[in-house]
Amino acid sequence: MSDIVDARGLSCPQPVLMTLDEIKKVNKGEIVVMVDTDTSKENVSRAAKTQGWQVFDIQPEGEGYRITIRKD
Repeated sequence: MSDIVDARGLSCPQPVLMTLDEIKKVNKGEIVVMVDTDTSKENVSRAAKTQGWQVFDIQPEGEGYRITIRKD
């Protein structure tokens, strides 16, 4: 079961901060982050990597993106 962060409709840095909060909560596993801009997609991916998480998948979804990040 993935944790989901829905940051659609929010501008940076809010999606990054929400993602970092979720990373701190779960420590490992899988998180799905929903964003709706290219900037948010890039910033969330970069922030996850700096925390030791792997960007597993990025899929276009509706008007935005579904980013799946993982850490074992």
